[in-house]
Amino acid sequence: MHPRHIPDNCMKNLIFLYREANERYGLARPELDILLFVYDLEFFTVAYLAKTTGKSEAQLKKKFIYKLVNDGFLYKHFDKLTPSQSVEDFFFRDETKYNYRVRYAVTQRGRGIIARLYSKMRGDAKFNLSLHDEQHP
Repeated sequence: MHPRHIPDNCMKNLIFLYREANERYGLARPELDILLFVYDLEFFTVAYLAKTTGKSEAQLKKKFIYKLVNDGFLYKHFDKLTPSQSVEDFFFRDETKYNYRVRYAVTQRGRGIIARLYSKMRGDAKFNLSLHDEQHP
């Protein structure tokens, strides 16, 4: 079809995005989905992620968050028992050291990977896959 009818069609490369994330970085589709979702956040709680995505907190932690932390894609930005008398403390006033929720954030490594994948989705760079290299942009 003429480009004026479909000005942006980068989503057709989504399959290559998932393949490359898996082959190069060991990220399964749900893990990549989480990283893409939280990429623009300074930090987040598992409760927020569960509420906005409609998934179970326990399942998110057990299946994905802990793995992403262990693999170096996420880190604990504010850990339990760490609220202090800092500026951040004023944001979370209703929480005490006993009910304080861990805030996670994307690591620099994770941000770099997501930025590269976005670049490839826009067509600014080519996907690096071991299979079917000639079939994708």
